[in-house]
Amino acid sequence: MAASRRRGRLTAVAAVIATAALTAGLTTGCDAVNKALDCVQTADSIADSVTDLQQAVENASNDPTQLDQSLARIDKNLDKIGDKTDNADVNKAVDNLNKAVQNVRTAIKNGDNTPDVSPVTDAAGELTKVCTS
Repeated sequence: MAASRRRGRLTAVAAVIATAALTAGLTTGCDAVNKALDCVQTADSIADSVTDLQQAVENASNDPTQLDQSLARIDKNLDKIGDKTDNADVNKAVDNLNKAVQNVRTAIKNGDNTPDVSPVTDAAGELTKVCTS
């Protein structure tokens, strides 16, 4: 009878450990999925901001403040995605996009009201690709 109780306790302990391991695995998996979704959603927001930036460059003579507003939205989204990931590829893509945005800011500061934003577009595309792969 004592052996039966001991086996029952061992079975119960094993079940608790297995449940805890499974729960931890699911929680970790959900965290990874949530991070990936955050990455995709933020990359999508950045893509929208890049489209706004392209339009702002086209309309710079009408409203030069649109350029700065578009760049500020990209910066905000880059901060958001950078805070939520520890993925090296995503961080590299974020760094590349930050550099491209800084180059556009420098061009504007130097008097170029129609800067080349293709590096920003390319870097945003790379970020989207990294987030969705």
